[in-house]
Amino acid sequence: MSDIFRPYERLVPITVLGRTFEVPEKNSLLRAFQYVSPETIPYGRFCWNQECQYCKVVCKLPDDEGPHPMLACKFLVVPGMEVTELSPELKWCLSRKLGGGEIPQPPPVEGPPTAELSNP
Repeated sequence: MSDIFRPYERLVPITVLGRTFEVPEKNSLLRAFQYVSPETIPYGRFCWNQECQYCKVVCKLPDDEGPHPMLACKFLVVPGMEVTELSPELKWCLSRKLGGGEIPQPPPVEGPPTAELSNP
């Protein structure tokens, strides 16, 4: 499985909805999610090239004052980053790793989300 990740030398901490995970440095956030949950992320409806926007998240970086929307497929992991919101697709794919009781129903099959990302 290591050949799907960019080369890395260490794992770095990130927080996702209050839960801390160690993930490979120098990889996209979506690949980091795949490292955390290899049994679900590959089966999500992700395009991996920013067209579908199913990987939209809201993150706060260590040096920023507030959170920013971004696409997990395009943003590289930053040690200490905090993911405060997940798209419904990511929430479903990561639900077992995040805990929180019942596993939600998969998101409905529709067209890609229409929300636009603003540049931070």
